[in-house]
Amino acid sequence: MSKINGYDNEFAFVLELNNKAIKDLKPLHRDLIETIFPNENEKSIIKCWLNHYKQKSDILVKINNKIRGISIKKGIRNSIHVEPISEFISFLIRNNISRDNIIEYLKFHYADGTTNGKGLKRISTEEYKVKNQDKIDNINNEINNEKLLIKVIDRFVLQGNNSSFSISALIYGEVDDFVFITREDIINIILSKKNKYSSTIHFSVLTVQPKNRCLNYNSKYEKDRFCIQIKWYNLFDDIIENMYLKELSKISIS
Repeated sequence: MSKINGYDNEFAFVLELNNKAIKDLKPLHRDLIETIFPNENEKSIIKCWLNHYKQKSDILVKINNKIRGISIKKGIRNSIHVEPISEFISFLIRNNISRDNIIEYLKFHYADGTTNGKGLKRISTEEYKVKNQDKIDNINNEINNEKLLIKVIDRFVLQGNNSSFSISALIYGEVDDFVFITREDIINIILSKKNKYSSTIHFSVLTVQPKNRCLNYNSKYEKDRFCIQIKWYNLFDDIIENMYLKELSKISIS
């Protein structure tokens, strides 16, 4: 994969789609558009533009007054969502996560012996796990239930906190070499892996971590200690697996 940056990659998709008829698209792009705009006339003209708001949709696509949002990812260790730790804790409280596990999450997040980040000695995630794996497991056992995961998917992947609509697809890759999954695929992947074990805090395939533990006390990154970051580390692998399983089910049905 090339070193094109995220913004230029998104703009390349806009240039590829904007002002073209569906029938004139390359096969991969046509498959994407026909998947999220089923039953549209192949002569319909596509309008596409960058989303300049910080929302889950990186580009917006419009056909015959219908608008769909698409998220675009590339590279490794994909970050899906960032928000202040205070908002994340409020989310857990609203969803009735136990007080004990919320306190343990805060201890994990700061890893400095406190629940507010004011401790003097900070340690890495791996160091923290050595003595606290049972507490991490307890948190994961409580938060990986389907009712909460549905809300997690919406908040961290599909819609976020500042949009009135969900993405219709998530693209992984670049304009001439990509794979994609739909909103429904995302939900199915995350729910199907809710019992998969991980030694760190996670919602199914989504890892929860500080945006930066700032173990070197660099003042430039100190503020990032007070944000959580959601990462989908195996995004590409999960997309490929999902594509394989869908094709396998088609063969089984036929």
